[in-house]
Amino acid sequence: MSKLIVAAIQHSNSSDPKENQTYIAQQIESASQAGAQLVVLQELHQSLYFCQSEDTNQFDLAETIPGPSTTFYGALAKKHQVVIVTSLFEKRAPGLYHNTAVVLEKDGSIAGQYRKMHIPDDPGFYEKFYFTPGDMGFEPINTSVGKLGVLVCWDQWFPEGARLMAMAGADLLIYPTAIGWDLDDDSAEQQRQLDAWVTVQRSHAITNGLPVISCNRIGHEVDPSRQTKGIQFWGNSFIAGPQGEFLAQSTSDKNETIFATIDKSRSETVRRIWPYLRDRRIDHYQDLTKLFRD
Repeated sequence: MSKLIVAAIQHSNSSDPKENQTYIAQQIESASQAGAQLVVLQELHQSLYFCQSEDTNQFDLAETIPGPSTTFYGALAKKHQVVIVTSLFEKRAPGLYHNTAVVLEKDGSIAGQYRKMHIPDDPGFYEKFYFTPGDMGFEPINTSVGKLGVLVCWDQWFPEGARLMAMAGADLLIYPTAIGWDLDDDSAEQQRQLDAWVTVQRSHAITNGLPVISCNRIGHEVDPSRQTKGIQFWGNSFIAGPQGEFLAQSTSDKNETIFATIDKSRSETVRRIWPYLRDRRIDHYQDLTKLFRD
């Protein structure tokens, strides 16, 4: 399968998981009717982004994998004959939780999962309180539409993860995301942050010769602790080709499902003219395993 129609569902979230699921189910159905073979959902789409504060009650949102959500999205994948990339708050064991992306195959089965490796701990994004860093490494997930290099949000700022997925044979890089603005920042700073977010992911496409799908949420979500003004999620989900070219891009403030046709064979063509993998100097990269060179 060289040509692949992909979709990314960008939307605001409510505190009601059933309401969120209903909307997503409608959009998956519409995407499949429009020809999509792969549908990507945003990060932690079951609920509001609960990591704005540290609250042990929020662990009640977590669920096992397999569990209710994988059953729900697996049924949608089977019904509409699409591969779905979903994002869940995983309860692995009592006291052990992960931020986990799960890929559902067209037959409804779990094709694989990826546990978020890089966990932020910043104002408004207190994820280290909730999530244990992933222990599954950077391994693409084999599906009927190709090998999917699934990473999650904060992973998108680190070139190492994208490179390792590419080296393991990924056909696409996929980033379910929940990122937005601090409302105390001025408009110029907000624009710089958004531009940096788009640029760094397009650079992963370019340096690895792979398409990138980045799916972010929108809307203002209140800080439950009332210590900040909350987060304005900036949307701007996009799909880029292997030279970083935009194939589709959404707005910053609307529920949208974006589509693109990806020609996976272009990665071979691009890598022939830009052979970054050939010219890597792995004999001089040993210091990359250090935190810092003193």
